[in-house]
Amino acid sequence: MAEIRQPHEPRRAGEPRRRDSAATRLALLDAAADLFAERGFARTTVRDIADRAGANQSLLFRYFGSKAAVFEAVAAREGREQLDCTPMEKLLDSSLRAILREEPGHRRDHTMVTLLRSLGSEGPAADIAHQLGDEYASALATLTDSPDAALRAQLVLAWLVGIGVVRDVSRMEPLAGAAADDVCALFLTAARTLLERTE
Repeated sequence: MAEIRQPHEPRRAGEPRRRDSAATRLALLDAAADLFAERGFARTTVRDIADRAGANQSLLFRYFGSKAAVFEAVAAREGREQLDCTPMEKLLDSSLRAILREEPGHRRDHTMVTLLRSLGSEGPAADIAHQLGDEYASALATLTDSPDAALRAQLVLAWLVGIGVVRDVSRMEPLAGAAADDVCALFLTAARTLLERTE
């Protein structure tokens, strides 16, 4: 009869780690977030993510379906963390600076670009994008008391996403090479016109 090891007993050397599905999924997300930050999306492989997480590649496909879907999940998680941890009056500045960031050792935030690419598609990634987009827009709408606050918030969100696309995807100059402080100064001044208080 096989020996049954009690949960509190330490894992023996060479014995595979037992991990539940939630812990494995979290480990894959954490590994993917680190690797995307270090190497970018294109140079990160599914094998890299699985190896960093200490999991089998097949589990990544079971939980997420593809490398792109893992990226979507990482972006969604980071977006929600930003919403939860950032005061509303700092959300625009914080989001934009994360998109524009070029500092070595710091991850550029692809959340907004990922949002735009996913909207209009189908599947889990699109569902995440719609939900996160709604959460961002709702947060931004609290910055104005205008009757058309929802429309104003979505216009600002669309502008923010567009900056990420031109900066990161299209690489159009002069925006692609502009200093973050210069872009923030211009964008935030204009955005506050849309999100101003009307009292």
